[in-house]
Amino acid sequence: HGIVNILGCALWSGALVEAFPRFDAHIVLPRVAEGAYTLFMAVPTIYSKLTSLLEKSSPENDAIIRGFASLRLMVSGSAALPASLHRRWADLTGQVLLERYGMTETGMMISNPFHGERRSGAVGQPLPGVEIRLRGEQGEIITTDGEPGEIQARGPAIFSEYWRRPEATAESFEDGWFRTGDMAVRETGYYRILGRLSVDIIKSGGYKLSALEIEAALLDHPAIRECAVVGLEDETWGETVAVAAALESGVETFALEDLQQWARTACPPTSFRVVCSSWTACRATPWAR
Repeated sequence: HGIVNILGCALWSGALVEAFPRFDAHIVLPRVAEGAYTLFMAVPTIYSKLTSLLEKSSPENDAIIRGFASLRLMVSGSAALPASLHRRWADLTGQVLLERYGMTETGMMISNPFHGERRSGAVGQPLPGVEIRLRGEQGEIITTDGEPGEIQARGPAIFSEYWRRPEATAESFEDGWFRTGDMAVRETGYYRILGRLSVDIIKSGGYKLSALEIEAALLDHPAIRECAVVGLEDETWGETVAVAAALESGVETFALEDLQQWARTACPPTSFRVVCSSWTACRATPWAR
């Protein structure tokens, strides 16, 4: 995302890149207000922080919002962008963030279009020259919408091997298809990432629950500003869902029972019964983290 998509592509195109040691809103946002940029790329955490900051009305923030609205393109990458944040940013700035999907081993594989529908919660469609398929847990190739499977890819941009790691290379390919280790579903041509098979898929009571999908649903709750979902070992269920969340300003307390009741209708159907088996309210980390 940083070296190839931002720095490499910009320099190849002859564009000017302003580089900073780290993201500093006090430095970057005045430049946005001045109209210094035409393209802005950031990770979802930065967009979340910016949204919370810019939703507070002030003349300075109004100028920054106008600066963002005038950009040619805004992109989110490096992590899944919650659909709720995608919508909030569009409502705030008029900019519909372009989200896409790739890896170090593959470059960009899937993307929402520059012209056309940029679907919230989805990473888009395969790019030209890239073939994508979903492989089910039993080895079947998934051809219907809504069925989860591991993303596998092939094409001229896919790497050929891990340097001097033949065993890792052999484990990563299946009949010429690269196994990404990411789970997704296809919905009317667009792919939606469910998470890493190794860490983001929670196995509970025979169901496979996407931590990312549950997080996205919880972010729609008016009391929750940010959250993280993980699986905890459980003798009965195998794993249960645990949530850590930063609450919106002004929300002092929030009961576990209230969240569980709300989650029954808001979260994915198979996860409502186990979501938030444990609950921790926490403070958000600083800008620099």
